Amino acid sequence: MDTPNSLLPNANVSRRRFLQASAAGAAVTLAAAPFVHAGGTDTLRVGLIGCGSRGTGAAAQALKADRNVRLTAMGDAFRDRLDTSLAQLSRDGDIANKIDVPRDKQFAGFDNYQQVINSGVDVVLLCSPPHFRPAHFRAAVAARKHLFVEKPVAVDGPGVRVVRDACEDARRHRLNVVSGLCWRYHGGMRETFRRVLDGAVGDIVAIQCTYNSGPLWHHARREGWSDMEYQVRNWLYYTWLSGDFNVEQHIHSLDKAAWAMQDRYPVRCFGTGGRQVRTDERFGHIYDHMACVYQWENGVKCFSMCRQQANTANDVSDHIMGTDGKADVMRHRITGETEWQYPAAQARRDADMYQVEHNELFAAIRSGNPIYNGDYMWKSTLMSIMGRMACYTGQVITWEQALNSREDLSPPRYEWGPLPVPAVARPGVSNQ
Repeated sequence: MDTPNSLLPNANVSRRRFLQASAAGAAVTLAAAPFVHAGGTDTLRVGLIGCGSRGTGAAAQALKADRNVRLTAMGDAFRDRLDTSLAQLSRDGDIANKIDVPRDKQFAGFDNYQQVINSGVDVVLLCSPPHFRPAHFRAAVAARKHLFVEKPVAVDGPGVRVVRDACEDARRHRLNVVSGLCWRYHGGMRETFRRVLDGAVGDIVAIQCTYNSGPLWHHARREGWSDMEYQVRNWLYYTWLSGDFNVEQHIHSLDKAAWAMQDRYPVRCFGTGGRQVRTDERFGHIYDHMACVYQWENGVKCFSMCRQQANTANDVSDHIMGTDGKADVMRHRITGETEWQYPAAQARRDADMYQVEHNELFAAIRSGNPIYNGDYMWKSTLMSIMGRMACYTGQVITWEQALNSREDLSPPRYEWGPLPVPAVARPGVSNQ
């Protein structure tokens, strides 16, 4: 296996140069890469950026979504993860004949994303850790690629602003942008929200969303791993990489709250949280519980809670309370003046929401009627960042404060070397 330093010819790159390269390199790609014309029968070439479990799953779903599609390029920070992903995909008999990724189209290192984009692909799947999403997204949009973009799309205000601006560019050029906020592609969820937005519960007065779960994976440190490598391989536990779990995981619940509010977003937020159980150094410096109250301009509040602690009760649920009834969102049920339940028979027939995302993406590319999820993609990310900021600081955080924040969580350099872990945030003391 290649060592991390050998994966990048110039690993000692600053964060500013990292972002500049994403735009400059993409401009070169734009001049060289042909654009897939709507309605064409040409082979759609797919590039995967980020070869972890989610990226591998997204690649499989993309290959199953269209009859004439090929996976032609793959990139990851680590060679071993790319190899594992490619081997897993190649064992899937349903898609093995759609994989054509020769060695010279397999890219490892921090610059893997630019090489995938430059390789002549038509569709890019962005599945690296969230910190890298702004640079990757901006480069792919500048190169006029259609996109599947995993959630969240940033970890801080500066990153959100990069994505926001690139989203406008994507819209202007009629690029397809499908977000990994997958519940928006779930059959029962779509019908539930259609009814809520049509007034089935009356005027919304409050929302409750909860994502209480247990612990997640961890990769034990191996001999030879630098601080940077260890953190990137365990990206969940470092705020600069994941945004903390209110951003990385609970964004699903918060996005549903925004959906219920007709994709309008809260004007302020306060919260509390901490690190009570998951205190070992292997868990980096993120929290293990948070609770926030989000408030919209019309006074409606969302009461939000999330937790990742072992041996505790799990609860992943969302409830919308209105003047005429309430919706149990995860059970797709409405009670009150309007009684409704999503039919069980229909639920059994529904396609998997992860697959639906890609089915609709590729159908949109073929039809020439683009899907654009960009607005709620970056705004729901900012909503989740806003909550983390409130919990970390103990302050009331407004939408404008979160959006215009200058707090850049990026490391000083992108190199496989030392990288100190910041102290755990202390409400009333920490600025972020």
